[in-house]
Amino acid sequence: TIIGEIHAGFHAGPALLGLVEVRQVLEVFAEIGVIFLLFGLGLHFCIEDLFAVRKIAVPGAVAQIAVATAFGAVMAHWWGWSWGAGIVFGMSLSVASTVVLLRALQARDLVNTERGRIAVGWLIVEDLAMVVALVLLPPIAGVPNGESAGGSAIAATFGITLLKIAGFIAFMLLVGRRIIPAALHWVAHTGSRELFRLSVLAIALGFAYGAAMLFDVSFALGAFFAGMILSESELSQRAANET
Repeated sequence: TIIGEIHAGFHAGPALLGLVEVRQVLEVFAEIGVIFLLFGLGLHFCIEDLFAVRKIAVPGAVAQIAVATAFGAVMAHWWGWSWGAGIVFGMSLSVASTVVLLRALQARDLVNTERGRIAVGWLIVEDLAMVVALVLLPPIAGVPNGESAGGSAIAATFGITLLKIAGFIAFMLLVGRRIIPAALHWVAHTGSRELFRLSVLAIALGFAYGAAMLFDVSFALGAFFAGMILSESELSQRAANET
């Protein structure tokens, strides 16, 4: 399915047939699609499942990123690239696509298996690691070229990024865990199916947008956490059906 979607996008886009020319609009719809996909998958997870696999997912993901980045950097340097460009190339190879892998797990009914939970935990660690990497990349990029980045500036950027990630996780666990189920229960008691559906969509989009704007994490990660928190409510199955 994913290969077919890529081919369809290539043929319909401006590179070939030009059926879709307003790329900004297309990117917005694609982002919304990813948000709803990750939100829906989060509804089939619970936070305890992720904590249960943390001893495998965290060191495994960190080791994979380090090894793949090192191999990519050495290979790029062998091609004649600078070490800075090689490290970026290696980092690009070191992470998997959360959307593609979760779709593949879902298609094979592996999301709720032990292997599936480990894979999802692994992906979340990779996503959080890339948040740190993307923030640190601009100040570090100038070092090989002789530009002064400043060790204190890099350390401050690193610290702020870690605080934002910790703040995002704490907000979702402490605040989101109270707001999301309570709001949806209140809406459910109104008896309006349309209002319930609208509320589910607002939660998915609102928490995804808030995560990106306030904590600099991806839209998809914010939506996935929102879905996981909602999965602890007895209304999660109804929410999944509505989306």
